[in-house]
Amino acid sequence: MERRDFFKVLAAAGVAAWLPRSGWAATPAAYRNLLVLVELKGGNDGLNTAVPYADPEYYALRPRLGVQRETVLQLDSRTGLHPRLAPLLPLWRAGELAVVQGIGYPEPNLSHFRSIEIWDTASRSDQYLQQGWLARAFAAYPAPADFAADGVVVGSQELGPLTGSSGRTLALANTEQFLRNARLAAPAGNSRNPALRHILKVEADIAQAAAKLGASAQPLHTEFPKGEFGNAVRAACKVVAGSPGVAALRLTLNGFDTHQNQPGLHGNLLGQLAEGLAALKAALVELGRWDRSLILTYAEFGRRPRENQSNGTDHGAGSAHFALGGKVRGGLYGAPPMLRQLDGNGNLAFAVDFRSLYATVLERWWGIPAFNVLGGRYPILPILDG
Repeated sequence: MERRDFFKVLAAAGVAAWLPRSGWAATPAAYRNLLVLVELKGGNDGLNTAVPYADPEYYALRPRLGVQRETVLQLDSRTGLHPRLAPLLPLWRAGELAVVQGIGYPEPNLSHFRSIEIWDTASRSDQYLQQGWLARAFAAYPAPADFAADGVVVGSQELGPLTGSSGRTLALANTEQFLRNARLAAPAGNSRNPALRHILKVEADIAQAAAKLGASAQPLHTEFPKGEFGNAVRAACKVVAGSPGVAALRLTLNGFDTHQNQPGLHGNLLGQLAEGLAALKAALVELGRWDRSLILTYAEFGRRPRENQSNGTDHGAGSAHFALGGKVRGGLYGAPPMLRQLDGNGNLAFAVDFRSLYATVLERWWGIPAFNVLGGRYPILPILDG
């Protein structure tokens, strides 16, 4: 196969490939625990997600946008969920949903590009790192050699926390198309040309990953929501079903930059999120993987507490995010929003550094020393059993 033809195959298959490291090291058995990251792209409004319905300041700041108290899905005497998140209530009642409030970082940057870069690389706001935090984790502590991939990004070509990976990383825009077309990337022998030899090695790796992803895939009976995010959840579950091992998955739900006409738009997005996460749980239960799966949502930032003149919200700071899984210790974590103590820009102060989420994944979920990956020590959150 010619170099240009090979990359045509990759483009047609909707896959980006990165050459694996040479020589797989011994790996932690804990990578049998799956991490699923769900990016809420654009900056989710945490205040209308985990609603401080008992705080009159919330309604003073949001006379039009505030979620009405009688519609809030109450979690306790002061905090509730947006009504479109009703599909998550069974997880809450089962103790499998944690809501972490006040997540952020010092000196927040309100640029989409820079702030998501900070989240993806686990850097300080004044620090620029080339590798994503998951890429650094897999470089230091490789996943097992028999895994189909370290990480798989579904429905996007942006690697996010897997950026700069030296390991086996796949970005699948269309999983089924990838499996159909990757057979065309069959190994074509060796070459004395170093550049061509590199291409042939990547080619072989893609073919091998495709074979692993497609091997004896367990059929799924779970009903997945229609739409782009529902399709991404379905594709991610097919990867889990058809793979001997994947350490991490990353999905993205777009559209959270709600500067205007927020109520209907945001409600629809939260509905898609809740239905998708409920289906993800059902499929993982069906696959016997729920107790070994941890799902985390994240976004580049939250939204400003005060509504704007366009019936929306502008870029903010502290926000709320979800952790779900069979080993999650459900409940409310972090700190309720202090709406009477906004900063000079009218934004919420953070109570939980987002890198504490990552440290919890590394230390408690995978058994990896977090300091070696994050370059600092961050409190472990008590959101996991065991």
